[in-house]
Amino acid sequence: MIGNLVPARLLAAVLMAAAAASPAAAVQPVDLELVLAVDVSGSIDRDEAKLQRDGYVAALTDQQVIDAVRGGLHGRIAVTYVEWAGYRHRRLVAEWHLVHDRASAEAFAARIAAAPIATGVSTSISGAIQFALPLFGAAGYRGERRVIDVSGDGPNNDGPEVSAVRDHAVAQGITINGLPILNERPNAANFPNLDDLDAYYDGCVIGGPGAFMVVAQGFETFAAAVKRKLILEIAARPDPARPDPARPDAVRPVPASLRPVAYAQGCDVGERQLQQYLRGRSGMRD
Repeated sequence: MIGNLVPARLLAAVLMAAAAASPAAAVQPVDLELVLAVDVSGSIDRDEAKLQRDGYVAALTDQQVIDAVRGGLHGRIAVTYVEWAGYRHRRLVAEWHLVHDRASAEAFAARIAAAPIATGVSTSISGAIQFALPLFGAAGYRGERRVIDVSGDGPNNDGPEVSAVRDHAVAQGITINGLPILNERPNAANFPNLDDLDAYYDGCVIGGPGAFMVVAQGFETFAAAVKRKLILEIAARPDPARPDPARPDAVRPVPASLRPVAYAQGCDVGERQLQQYLRGRSGMRD
């Protein structure tokens, strides 16, 4: 009698172990886990924030983007949408969503479009990356690639130094792509623009396997830039050539293999800009 109980207990233990392991078996493989991290800092007014939102909504439901999704090994990607400003302003606008056809793409785009827009102050690209890191693997998806797609119109000026946080993410096998928005329009706070923001993103923000960036020449071309970038990102086929900067192209893909090792002004240029700006405002009050 007792001898028969031992195998039963062993069998129960095996079954319990199998049950505990079953969630792992439920993890769904996808071609890409993609975090869309979108700048809503003080240099971006509500109209520009809406232009960005509309650009993502239009791109995610574009047939060429959907075809790129369906053309992958698994024919599906997982995507989530985050808006960020200063180090303490990071907001998950739309949680992880499986995109595999037009209906699923439209459902995700609708969730983004329906969320209220809340802009913030300061610019913390490093904070956006840190916020994105624990999102990977948290929703039952396992991507062949994991990518954080950062778009913005200014350099990091709040939180940890951006290149150190980028390197930490890259060490975890995550790729960071960039969508810098070149914008010469003065903002409401009269904060200075960074003239070579594309070079800054090139040297300080993007990194990891296959990293690249697409440059938008102002908010008016943002929708075209997002569409191009999503297609390249999903298909994992960045354009192999760097176009001539003198050309009036609104969208320029730049592969990481061609980017410089360092940014000439230093990756803390945004922090120095902010300090100079604050000293100037303090002098005006005095």
